[in-house]
Amino acid sequence: MKSITVTVNGVAHGPRNVRDDLSMNDFLREYLGMTGTKFGCGAAQCLSCAIIVDNPDGTSETSPTCIVPAASFDGKMIRTVEGHARNGELSVLQRAFIDHFAFQCGYCTAGFLNEAQVLLERLARTPIARADLERTIAEALDGHLCRCTGYVKYHEAVRAVVLADPARYLRTAPP
Repeated sequence: MKSITVTVNGVAHGPRNVRDDLSMNDFLREYLGMTGTKFGCGAAQCLSCAIIVDNPDGTSETSPTCIVPAASFDGKMIRTVEGHARNGELSVLQRAFIDHFAFQCGYCTAGFLNEAQVLLERLARTPIARADLERTIAEALDGHLCRCTGYVKYHEAVRAVVLADPARYLRTAPP
């Protein structure tokens, strides 16, 4: 057993005693009742279970939860799919996913949404040239598996968010 404290979507949870082998996926679902993070392959290959980890330096990254012990998130700040909407309003990215029907069965959506959010945050810090957008989106979403083959729809939704606010995400002049 290990005692952990983790901040999830801005709310501190803990200290909580957990088994050493308890996955973060199971912690979120069983201890916190957050069922948006899915258990897909159980081998961190499909990334349906990906959550966002906020680093102290202001950057963020995704992490699988199906094979990563909850104890390894002790002291960390994370975001799950439940943390995207604010005051009952969907985020711009969530709205784009709906507008582009980028969810099909929805099982992998949380992982794609979290990965796309990390990408948008990175582009807001370091905009890219428009010519690099398609490749950048493809690279960011690479590794996430969709059994319904909705890849194009996810890509289109992320592109739409970026192109709707080019001053925020795209460089206007060469570096």
